[in-house]
Amino acid sequence: MRLLSKSDRSAFSLVELVIATAIGALTVGGSMYAYVFSARRAEWSAYSLAAHSLAMQRIEQARAAKWDPKGFPPVDELVSTNFNARVDVLDIPISGTNISYATSITSIASVSLNPPLKKIRVDCTWSFVSGRSFTNTVVAYRAPDQ
Repeated sequence: MRLLSKSDRSAFSLVELVIATAIGALTVGGSMYAYVFSARRAEWSAYSLAAHSLAMQRIEQARAAKWDPKGFPPVDELVSTNFNARVDVLDIPISGTNISYATSITSIASVSLNPPLKKIRVDCTWSFVSGRSFTNTVVAYRAPDQ
């Protein structure tokens, strides 16, 4: 039986080298995938927050409309025809030609007549870089001016 020299005992075998390389490649590949996935998710969150801000802006415009049924003469500016569909630029960082648009659709419905109450709903539709469409919806209720 032959004894292995010190240099033979300290070297890696080909199998160990291949396995170590595979583990390293999987680790690097997984880290890169996680980085790209988190960057994509952060970008999606920025789009969603910008669309939500546009929807809230339309809600605030509807809340600011005059609605005074007991006034003389009675005034009701809180109707869907006063709030047409609107296309706006999403407030996200842009460079060059990557401007993104969102469409806000406002619908107003009467919930009850006594007491008077209306529901304001805004649907803000936007598309992400991948081309898939998303919709942010905000709903608020409003009583008349006093």
